[in-house]
Amino acid sequence: QVQLVESGGGLVQAGGSLKLSCAASGIIFSINAMGWYRQAPGKQRELVAFVTNGGSTNYAGAVKGRFTISRDNAKNTVYLQMNSLKPEDTAVYYCNADVRPTAWALEHNYWGQGTQVTVSS
Repeated sequence: QVQLVESGGGLVQAGGSLKLSCAASGIIFSINAMGWYRQAPGKQRELVAFVTNGGSTNYAGAVKGRFTISRDNAKNTVYLQMNSLKPEDTAVYYCNADVRPTAWALEHNYWGQGTQVTVSS
């Protein structure tokens, strides 16, 4: 079994910064893409950013230039540095990862429990 544990959420004023972390633990052979999604009240969950195991990144248009995703493969951890935060960034942020538990197993997709980010105006 694989667990994704997020940390780093909280309350911040508009224009401020937060850094989210997500550590994967359990039986892990390899991790392909790791990413962050968010879900605001009354809205669908949406992709924020993802990074492949090779380091390629992709961002949603709303966060491009303000957020930076990175990963530490040795620690099975993905980060999301969020700068110039806006009230519309308020949401629960979820970590997501494509994990292969063993060399012969299929890849599975896992979610973290979510961490709240609130940006006040």
